[in-house]
Amino acid sequence: MGCASSIHISDRVVYHSGKESEESHSPQQTNTATQPSQQQGNPGLPIKPSGYKTTFTEVQFGPMKLFKDQLQRKTSAFEQVLLVFAKEDSQSNGFCWACEKANFRCSVARTPESALECFLEKHHDLVIIDHRHSRYFDAEALCRSIRAVNSSENTVIVAIVKRPDREEATVMPLLAAGFNRRYVENANMMACYNELIQLEHGEVRAKFKLRACNAIFTALEQSQEAIEITSEDQVIQYVNPAYESIMGYQKGELVGKEIIEVPKSEKNKPDLLETINSCIQKGKEWQGVYYAKKKNGDSVQQNVKITPVIGQGGKIRHYVSINRPLNDNNKTDKPSDRVQAESQTDIQSCKHKDRRKGSLDVRSTTSRGSDGSSQRRHSSMARIHSMTIEAPITKVINIINAAQESSPMPVAEALDRVLEILRTTELYSPQLGTKEEDPHTNDLVGGLMTDGLRRLSGNEYIFSTKQPHHIPSHLTTPLSLNDIPPRVAQTMENEDSWDFDIFSLEAATLKRPLTYLGLKIFSCFGVCEFLNCPEATLRSWLQVIEANYHSSNSYHNSTHAADVLHATAYFLCKERVKQSLDPIDEVAALIAATVHDVDHPGRTNSFLCNAGSELAILYNDTAVLESHHAALAFQITTRDDKCNIFKNMERNEYRTLRQAIIDMVLATEMTKHFEHVNKFVNSINKPLAALEENGGNGDEESVKGILTSPENRILVKRMLIKCADISNPCRPLELCIEWAGRISEEYFAQTDEEKRQGLPVVMPVFDRNTCSIPKSQISFIDYFITDMFDAWDAFADLPNLMQHLDNNFKYWKGLDERKLHSLRPPPE
Repeated sequence: MGCASSIHISDRVVYHSGKESEESHSPQQTNTATQPSQQQGNPGLPIKPSGYKTTFTEVQFGPMKLFKDQLQRKTSAFEQVLLVFAKEDSQSNGFCWACEKANFRCSVARTPESALECFLEKHHDLVIIDHRHSRYFDAEALCRSIRAVNSSENTVIVAIVKRPDREEATVMPLLAAGFNRRYVENANMMACYNELIQLEHGEVRAKFKLRACNAIFTALEQSQEAIEITSEDQVIQYVNPAYESIMGYQKGELVGKEIIEVPKSEKNKPDLLETINSCIQKGKEWQGVYYAKKKNGDSVQQNVKITPVIGQGGKIRHYVSINRPLNDNNKTDKPSDRVQAESQTDIQSCKHKDRRKGSLDVRSTTSRGSDGSSQRRHSSMARIHSMTIEAPITKVINIINAAQESSPMPVAEALDRVLEILRTTELYSPQLGTKEEDPHTNDLVGGLMTDGLRRLSGNEYIFSTKQPHHIPSHLTTPLSLNDIPPRVAQTMENEDSWDFDIFSLEAATLKRPLTYLGLKIFSCFGVCEFLNCPEATLRSWLQVIEANYHSSNSYHNSTHAADVLHATAYFLCKERVKQSLDPIDEVAALIAATVHDVDHPGRTNSFLCNAGSELAILYNDTAVLESHHAALAFQITTRDDKCNIFKNMERNEYRTLRQAIIDMVLATEMTKHFEHVNKFVNSINKPLAALEENGGNGDEESVKGILTSPENRILVKRMLIKCADISNPCRPLELCIEWAGRISEEYFAQTDEEKRQGLPVVMPVFDRNTCSIPKSQISFIDYFITDMFDAWDAFADLPNLMQHLDNNFKYWKGLDERKLHSLRPPPE
């Protein structure tokens, strides 16, 4: 039989023109040229004139032209068919013959693994799976696996089922698994051929319509003219990015609203809207000048073309409005051709992705999988109770329970202990020994990782959170990089070095290091260019943020913020970090570092909760300070245009940046320290190490996938700011000693105040009369620092930091062995 197709079978047996060969065809061999005589035996295919040479792909599709009639039909054959049959039989041979007769290219897979691999390579238009013999493979599981691939949304999947002996079986399980339809087994070759032809003219053609709609909506998203699509009832169903840009609205503010709910400009003639509606409701196109009211209240004069779209039943189903501001001379004179839209379902399926760059929403990317499930929710409580909603930890516990049933007694008992651990809430926090074993570690954990004991007295510790935060008068004149005094500039010459002396800068700037260092670092990273804000705005913002740090705090002041900003910038320059993060992530990290402790009162969260402070009440004793830092930073920034660095950002990009900043500031809270570190190790360090062990530096694409996945980028940013925030033990020894003295003094002051106020003392070892600073530093390094920086060093490659950490630990250990409690040994 002459035919244009070749059928590829994944286990290296190839059918070509009805003959069997032991050779394996490559994809290039599949697309061989077709002679005209070979087409004549294929009913339904257009016959080319004699002597006309064509490639296989031209026979399948011909040139693609986006005309209306071609969008509504499909050319003579679709590209790829995948047959999944565990064994060759008359049914599989029937479909192989049908594919040859219909001139469809076809692959045959014998196992689910080879089927999935073949589909991932060729993305077939039609997949036919043998559902008759469950002993060979699970057809429904294979279908679900194929549906899990994004490219399968336009694929038709058919199940071959047994002929029923008695009662007709329901198709619901097949539909739930992802099949589009079933085919009751019938090995008759003409029956198989007829099934393929019906599929082509039915489901497959509909899928090609949707695929074409995706292309059209991509064009709409890129169009520079404002486009709005409404339903027959004048409900807005779609607006493109150009519409959002011109009118100032976001898509979510408009979609689902009726046109009459959107504010109208008073500049139009009173009867203009009535005239427009009268015209378009008769199915006629209207074009003219119309004043539209932007979100900010301004009116914009536009050349508008409104086209009614006739759909099913000859009725108007949509209205497409194409708008162009009259003062825009860069656009063409005529609006673009009308858009054909058949139904709201088509629209929603074609605009499911926002293709604009720079507006990645972290939350949307991490919760994408929930959209489909939410649409399948049952309406009745009875069905809800029958649903199996399992969290991952529930599945783990169920697996362990099942394993226990067939396990020997020692294993079952060990699994019992595992279950006890898994049922606790603090899965990531190490369990400490008794207080006598290490009181310093216990007190640090109590002070940094808990919300403290609840007070029993009636006293309240109140911070004046309602005091206005403003720029002091001596800071109102903005500084410039060009105005930096020589002494300050000289101090910042080596700011790109890890050994940079922040305390020299503190002295040179009269305790205003954050403004000066911020100006230089933000300039190096092009933050003003990214935010589209003037340098003067950035200067004012840095000044007002620094003014809201408490210089009276010995540790949590603007020098600490400048130190964390410096460490953040240093980490961002590391190659692995640069591979993982986007520009918006870098800007978020620098801003988060700058504001992460703004308005810190010099007391811990535990103290504020015990004291019943206004902030603790406001934030429900949960991440009190970190929530306050993030909230106040945005309040300060956005209430005055002079320092609003976000003022010129596009809304979606601003929301993404804001979310990233908040997430990083909240990550500095120590209660989730071990959770962040463990997730980083398990999601990033271990997979990267496995790739390196398996093949040198690992497959580049696999490494890139680990580094740039949205979930892992969040983990990298959290780890980065956490390490920057508590990097003091990794600084050169003299800087480390100075920081240790400052944090100890702040904790001493808190203990003093707790005793004065009659509050619970959350860190008793930090009594200025008895505390051993070397012991407290050893405990802090052992418990919090070592594992975290081991993980961060494995990722970012920081040998100099690890050397400093080792030297500093030995220094504190030496003091402790000499029973010294001070920062330094006594003079010889």
